[in-house]
Amino acid sequence: MTSKKLTMLSGIACCIPAGLLLTTEKAAAQQQDKPLNILYIMSDDHAYQMISAYDQRHIQTPNIDRIGNEGVKFTNSFVANSISGPSRACLFTGKHSHKNGFTDNSQRFDGEQQTFPKLLQKQGYETAVVGKWHLSSDPTGFDYWNILIGQGEYYQPTFIENGVKGVRDGYATEVTTDIALDWLDTQRNPEKPFCLILHHKAPHRSWMPATSDLGMYDDVTFELPANFYDSYDNRIAAAQQEMSIINDMDLVYDLKMADKENEIRTGSKELEQAGRSMYQNHTRMTPDEKAAWDAYYDPIIADFKAKKLSGKALAEWKYQRYMRDYASVIHSLDENIGRVLDYLEANNLLDNTLIVYTSDQGFYMGEHGWFDKRFMYEESFRTPLLMRYPGSQTKEIPQLVQNIDYAPTFLELAGVEIPADIQGESLLPLLKDETPADWRNSLYYHFYEYPAEHAVKRHYGVRNDRYKLIHFYNDIDVWELYDLETDPSEMNNLYNQPDYAIIQQKMHQELDRLQDYYEVEER
Repeated sequence: MTSKKLTMLSGIACCIPAGLLLTTEKAAAQQQDKPLNILYIMSDDHAYQMISAYDQRHIQTPNIDRIGNEGVKFTNSFVANSISGPSRACLFTGKHSHKNGFTDNSQRFDGEQQTFPKLLQKQGYETAVVGKWHLSSDPTGFDYWNILIGQGEYYQPTFIENGVKGVRDGYATEVTTDIALDWLDTQRNPEKPFCLILHHKAPHRSWMPATSDLGMYDDVTFELPANFYDSYDNRIAAAQQEMSIINDMDLVYDLKMADKENEIRTGSKELEQAGRSMYQNHTRMTPDEKAAWDAYYDPIIADFKAKKLSGKALAEWKYQRYMRDYASVIHSLDENIGRVLDYLEANNLLDNTLIVYTSDQGFYMGEHGWFDKRFMYEESFRTPLLMRYPGSQTKEIPQLVQNIDYAPTFLELAGVEIPADIQGESLLPLLKDETPADWRNSLYYHFYEYPAEHAVKRHYGVRNDRYKLIHFYNDIDVWELYDLETDPSEMNNLYNQPDYAIIQQKMHQELDRLQDYYEVEER
């Protein structure tokens, strides 16, 4: 029971009959002794820059912010491998990619291995996962599962409910929330603590808003990042990627310029064809949704064709369209998270539930001229993390944390002994205002998915509170070193600079130590 509630209780005790007061206190004590429920909400590709709890420049996200305002905000939260499937595998196992066996999205997650939902089940928790799964194999360790196929669709998405496939009418973010709320309200056993994994498709590419949100940011001109026109000097791997807004963001597939005359051509015939299929044929949309979509995008397409943009004008037009679509998708996400919070409050579940909001990784919103993720550079390596822990005070947590830490956190919270092979650390002490003397002072990162979409080279690295060392390997051999205090945008590679020789040596030593500690073989 919170101190605020205890104060209120003592203040009105004189007005309550003694017998009733004892009953109330007994019930409160019993409630406090119950294991906490766990609600883990994760979106896909939600940049921390597009959450107002972290960045006020672009949009407001009041419902997501509420989790941090009533709980804690982690200001140094990172992932172990910045890509969707591997990030989820790290979450469920508490292990780096090389240990859980799911290093890239071409693989299939081994559902036979140890995961935290299985361990929670043994402890008496009722477990459920709803929404995006993206691990190829069927979920295991869940009493209930209702998941999207692959990346899922924004309109009339297909779900697999405990093995049975079916199309659900509506917009993905709303439908996913509906399913989760129905499970909470009508299907779970209220006598058991629950762990609900609520995973949204949004705001994954190609950023298709709900029709009710079309155009809601059209009067906003988003600030162009200072390094939007990055030339990638002294950063070979950064120059070789294929995730440039200018060169690689497709006008038809990504930006919905599927003109009915088929006059707009793009650099990728495959993406253009996929985009025309979605937007010209309105795949999966209802007649009303088709009408709303055309009413919004047809004038934009006509205006775009009339302007005949090129060069910087085209690049910056693409950036504004990207940001407006992305922000509109986030609006629905934030509203639906508000629905879940309102349900918990209305059903007296707020004060016995740990609520987590995060993303499977960060995302580039034009920084370095990019969209997407993958790199160990800050925008994709860093991820939002907000937690509402009953009894905690509003505050920020600055310690270095990583998504391998979620599994041990949930296990310790549930009273489960953390298995020795889990590589993450429980965040519970930090949530309780304790700072372990031996808390980590550096993080290890490893990206494996190359050759593949977006052409980001394989790399690994180490980051501490100030410096970052990265090694790009496989078909290249390039090292990069950054001083995040003087160069937070990571524009100046300091590797082999004489003034940083000692720092470079120490970072190499720390990288070797972490690779030995985590038993990394591919290096």
